Amino acid sequence: MSQNKHDALVRLIQILLGVVLGVLLTLSYNKYQESRRGIKVMDGEWRKLNLILDVVEKNYVDTINASQMTEAAVTAALHKLDPHSLYMPPVEKKESESQLAGNFEGIGIQFNVPNDTAIVLEVIAGGPSEKAGLMVGDRLLKVDDKVIAGVGFPQDSMVRRMKGPAGTKVNITVKRGHDEVPFEITRGRIPVHSVDAHFMVNDTTGYIRVSKFAATTFPEFMEAAVDLRGKGMKSIILDLRDNSGGFLEQAAAIANEFLYKGDKIVYIEGRHRKRRDINADGNGSLQKYGIIVLINENSASASEILAGAIQDNDRGVIIGRRSFGKGLVQEPVDFSDGSGLRLTVARYYTPSGRCIQKPYSDYDYDIYNRYTGGEVFSADSAKLNKDDVHLTLGGRKVYGGGGIMPDVFVPIDTTRASAFFVSCNKKATQMRYASSVFDRYFKSLSEIDDYETLDSFLKRADLPSGFRRFASSKDGIVCSDEEYSKTLQYLEPQLNALVARYSKLGDNAFYKYYLPVDETVKIALQTSPNPHFENAGK
Repeated sequence: MSQNKHDALVRLIQILLGVVLGVLLTLSYNKYQESRRGIKVMDGEWRKLNLILDVVEKNYVDTINASQMTEAAVTAALHKLDPHSLYMPPVEKKESESQLAGNFEGIGIQFNVPNDTAIVLEVIAGGPSEKAGLMVGDRLLKVDDKVIAGVGFPQDSMVRRMKGPAGTKVNITVKRGHDEVPFEITRGRIPVHSVDAHFMVNDTTGYIRVSKFAATTFPEFMEAAVDLRGKGMKSIILDLRDNSGGFLEQAAAIANEFLYKGDKIVYIEGRHRKRRDINADGNGSLQKYGIIVLINENSASASEILAGAIQDNDRGVIIGRRSFGKGLVQEPVDFSDGSGLRLTVARYYTPSGRCIQKPYSDYDYDIYNRYTGGEVFSADSAKLNKDDVHLTLGGRKVYGGGGIMPDVFVPIDTTRASAFFVSCNKKATQMRYASSVFDRYFKSLSEIDDYETLDSFLKRADLPSGFRRFASSKDGIVCSDEEYSKTLQYLEPQLNALVARYSKLGDNAFYKYYLPVDETVKIALQTSPNPHFENAGK
């Protein structure tokens, strides 16, 4: 090959290499520019979440847990919607459902932890623990091989260890007297009660306390009401204080018992949910009975639906303090891995048309602000939206946007808060003293099943004098005779209630003996249950 041809070939190769290099540099630059512009989102903003998780999984410097990343992202996203839309992992979802299902799988006991050792308060009749031989007053020492007594073991962890699928076994070791007794218990399905107590307060007034609205609340309520009607009840005090809600249908069913045909109970409406009205069918068995509903700042959701239906129809009286203010409806969305969503899909409205949902900005410090702002002490300090006015059936003004404001306001009673009383409450001295009394009188107290015998026992036990010695010797809490005398009017009913709970009468006895220091119940007993009854539709 001649030199000229060789030089021409070299120049051609150089030109071709230059072109190829230029193309490569251009492509690299374009790719760099594209990376700076960002990964293209093909299907709108919702696609971005998957893209981000995919980029992290393929490029992050360390190994990641994709499942945890996904759950954290979903939790954060739902948190931006409202305070009640939430994601629940499988374990949390199952626990939530068991609380509202009216039953759970476990061993069937109720216990308390007054002194770093769990004490059995109730053995559910017919349950696995009763069949195995557990008794009220037993101290729980071990669950399987895990020591749970005297080691600061969390109470919720105790519950989780004792719960489990029906048919599985668990070993429970208890201390009974001076002996340690082992039990092998086969777990079963345990009924969960939502009506904590019911009894006659006087000759004509019944008291029913509902702690939540579970799947079995309405039949439980009706069973209690029928029992009280047989004892002469003419009016009911329905205690919904600290009831955080549950199934709307259960609350509506109870409201239906009191209201007249066509009376509105509640209606529900959302962007993707057509309006649905729930009205009374006229078949309620308690239409001629007076009704007083007790609420406080922890009464929420289904509790507020029931209270709002009674108030807006002028059917009875609401007594207590402004309720929580939750007017949103959650709908379950379940996934095959056992997890799920509770997604807000609608708002509910009371019969007068008010949505009592409080502003989301109030959630973090609302209860605290009610105390510091004085609302729990004075109705005039209540945070109401005076621009959101509605009228009851009889024309009374009620307000939306911040819970149910009671017809009769009851401030928190601070007169009982002596230094001695507060110090004892901080150390749970009353509960521990009640436990010691039960230890001393185990045989006689655990067999009492009527109030006459229980009254006699409590008088003989002389709880007030024993408690003062106990507080001094065990906790070093002392007070003057004058301070103790002032404290005693609040302390003695509390001591009676805590000790009475160890009898066969259980929670019924607790609430019955505690009522003398319950200011809201006192006012309820002094209030006519039907001041607006003439306005109720008939």
